[in-house]
Formats: sequence, C-alpha cells, structure tokens
Amino acid sequence: MELSKREKKLAREIIEAGLQKEFTKGLLDADKILNDWKIKGLDNRNAYHNLYKHIIDFDKHIARRYDGMTGSRYLLVIIAQLQDGLISESDLENFSEEVKLALKRSIE
Repeated sequence: MELSKREKKLAREIIEAGLQKEFTKGLLDADKILNDWKIKGLDNRNAYHNLYKHIIDFDKHIARRYDGMTGSRYLLVIIAQLQDGLISESDLENFSEEVKLALKRSIE
C-alpha cells in the first residue's frame, strides 16, 4: 500500500515516538543491570557482561527494525510497534480509513 506524502510524514512522527519509547525501555533495562551491580553486589565481571550483552542485543534489535527504513517499510514498522505496545491504535487516527483498515488487518 502506498502512503500519501502527508501520511508518510505522519508515519515518521509515529515511528519516532515509538522509537523514543524503545530507547527509554533499553535505558531502563540497562539501569536495572547497573542497580543490581550497585545495590545487590552483583559481581563486577557478571554485571559488565550482562550490561554489554544487553546493549549489543538491544542495538541489534533497533538496527533490524529501523536502519535503512524507507517509505515502503513504514507500515511494517508501525505494525511491529503496535504489536510491541510502543504505540496504540489511537496514534493511527489521522491515517486514511484505507490505511487504518490495512493496519488492523495486519495486526489480526
């Protein structure tokens, strides 16, 4: 499905909002690892390896979803963000009925 110029702009805004939530989640997860190290006395080596693994895995996830994203992938990214709970159906209200219907069908 081809998005209009206005809908592409809207899609980029929605995707950016979801991406910011992903970054927040990634940082909070990293903070939990650091807190476990500080408060619970997690071994330095284990804490470092857990943090490193988290950052690498999170970076791979972000890269797979968002790197090289073009207009033809906007709807796929929005569907993934909806499924992950990063955005909601209310974020889609300014899309045309045709696009909203296509998105809802893809989610189901």
